[in-house]
Amino acid sequence: MLPRPFWTQRIEEAWKKAPIVWLSGVRRVGKTTLVRSLPDARYLNCDLPSSAQALADPEAFLRSVDTRVLILDEIHQLPDPSRVLKIAADEFPKLRVIATGSSTLAATTKFRDSLTGRKRTVHLLPVLALELEAFGIRDIKDRLLRGGLPGALLDEVVDPGLYAEWVDSYFARDVQELFRVEKRSGFLLLLETLLRQNGGLLSAVSLARSCGVSRPTVMNYLEALETTFAIHVIRPFHGGGAQELVKQPKVYGFDSGFVAHARGWTELRPEDCGQLWENLVLEHLLAQPAQPEICYWRDKQQHEVDFVIPRPRGACDAIECKWDARRFHTRNLRAMRAVHPRGRNFVLAPGVRETYSRTVGELEITFTNLHLDDDAALRY
Repeated sequence: MLPRPFWTQRIEEAWKKAPIVWLSGVRRVGKTTLVRSLPDARYLNCDLPSSAQALADPEAFLRSVDTRVLILDEIHQLPDPSRVLKIAADEFPKLRVIATGSSTLAATTKFRDSLTGRKRTVHLLPVLALELEAFGIRDIKDRLLRGGLPGALLDEVVDPGLYAEWVDSYFARDVQELFRVEKRSGFLLLLETLLRQNGGLLSAVSLARSCGVSRPTVMNYLEALETTFAIHVIRPFHGGGAQELVKQPKVYGFDSGFVAHARGWTELRPEDCGQLWENLVLEHLLAQPAQPEICYWRDKQQHEVDFVIPRPRGACDAIECKWDARRFHTRNLRAMRAVHPRGRNFVLAPGVRETYSRTVGELEITFTNLHLDDDAALRY
């Protein structure tokens, strides 16, 4: 059981603000392993009938808990999970509860109470770049090709069967339990198409044509995929110019290993690494405690900045992802700053060993990497 201190710290910080933590994340991202590593905890697998029976009288059960932490794994399997959590928060305020699930808490109708003020959410992501050393991964390409699900990352060889088995389990356990999906083949074809188009602009009309379903069906499926964290939808940053894109989002797959598998890659070329590096940067940004809004920027002349973080009073931070920092060119950043001049500029590249800044024209640009201790400027 490998320690993941970044995430245990996130959980402890969330408990300082509320007695309940909702730990979400895709299937097999390591939720159960993480919560079972917490000290002084009692663990219940809510998939088991015995757990449902024990929690039939929540007050009596909670009174019997003699640990600091109560873990309710797969809590959505209970008949009335929100009732259990509400009683725990209101009647046992010193008890720290962590509940897990593979979607947003509000996705299932079983949660009749939003638990406002009683909970905080921590979204567990695939193994981050800053965690790779603990997992014994020395070459970033291994993480890009295998992905960040702990089981896939730690396997001695890449197992193609793992990806197909995960998709079957994901559809049966997550999608079908929460959403009415009539066409399994159309839904999974949409997921595969989005993984192949990783980081591309989303066109519902084009996707409907490719997958043989209607546009409204595509929109419903996209909502299901986003709710269950199989995709990340990044919307455009705009507001300063008539030439900016304002509506069309970009879509990233939840894991670089699944993107590589969908594209049939068994080894990575530099251009492949550059595309998958964007996924790793996105996950780093999504993992930050403040959970910043993450956008991208593009204009009608096809200048594009990979990620943009809106800041107060109209400022924004611009983040460019480069596999090789030496190949960075300022033209896209200059086009964006002509419209949105205020904010910080970053270039993230895996080959950067020490953070440094460089001034190019009127632009001051910070070059850094995801695992460096001094990249605190990227932590919001």
